[in-house]
Amino acid sequence: MPNLLFPTSVIGSLPRPLFVKDLIADDCPIQGDEYRRLMGNAIRAAVAMQEAAGLDVITDGEWWRKSYIGVIAELAHGFELSQAADGRPWTVVVDKLSPKKPGFIAQEVRYLKTLTKRQIKATVPAPALLGERMWDPVKSAKAYPKREDFVRDCVPILRREVELLKSEGVSIIQVDDPHLCLFVDPAVRKQYNDAEKASDFAVDMDNQVVAGISGVKLAVHLCRRAGARARGEADHRGSYDPILRQLARLNVGHITMEFTSPGAGDMSVFKQLPEHVEIGLGCVSCQPGQIDSTDTIVERVEMALKHVAPSRITLNPDCGFAPGSAAEVSLDEVYTKLKNEVEAARRLREKYG
Repeated sequence: MPNLLFPTSVIGSLPRPLFVKDLIADDCPIQGDEYRRLMGNAIRAAVAMQEAAGLDVITDGEWWRKSYIGVIAELAHGFELSQAADGRPWTVVVDKLSPKKPGFIAQEVRYLKTLTKRQIKATVPAPALLGERMWDPVKSAKAYPKREDFVRDCVPILRREVELLKSEGVSIIQVDDPHLCLFVDPAVRKQYNDAEKASDFAVDMDNQVVAGISGVKLAVHLCRRAGARARGEADHRGSYDPILRQLARLNVGHITMEFTSPGAGDMSVFKQLPEHVEIGLGCVSCQPGQIDSTDTIVERVEMALKHVAPSRITLNPDCGFAPGSAAEVSLDEVYTKLKNEVEAARRLREKYG
């Protein structure tokens, strides 16, 4: 989108209709070609919804995946499906990783390209995030006595996927790293012996995943688990100041940051980021039941414009719209939010173009 001010996009995930949840369920009787046909038609509708809303950059809603982090189990052997304490399915590493289906995410893009001429974003989970969510001190100990060793082994698996995504001609490759953003929260920082070292490690792993990749826009998505709040989970607050040094070390040209939450701090932090970095401004709430007006979205963007040039801002929601495969989120509500986002961008282009 050369010279297009205020391009609009989603973060990645879209709410799954009930029939899509049924299709990706482990006990779904529909398999093989029929499964791929039905899921393909579902994703065609997801693309149509985004295009009807007017988005400039789209995704497939991540509907082929059972979860946005669990996709690593499609790319590598070494995992087993377990159960978390709250009863939800939990994929945990139990053996040394080895390549399984390189190109699983690239295949998502290959299909998406047949449905749209617009720019396409593809997402991969951050290595340190996988370490936090998929390593267990008991179940994983035989293969990986230390969490960090598992995280390091995730890097070449994800790196290969990034290479294949570039080959597919994707417009944006986004590393989803909500784990890094949790270090804005003083309570989270206290859980680590050395929070600076832990957050530096997360950045190092992200950088290794994208090292040397050129010819495609590289992004890192930060969030305070805004989507998780739809499930009643922790609301992590705090300004971005504690991780500004880490953000400046990310070897990407685009960082998405959440700013609809009252606990997100001041947008003046943008002044402290490298000038070449675009800001994916979280200016649309992804909270179910909360629909920001076009005026509200414009106001948020104009607050950011006090600290950063219009050419560096992309409009997007705070986070993905599907906080877990079981969450109940209205797709029609999301469509309304995206239409308001697009209308806000139109107004901003008229004013600042």
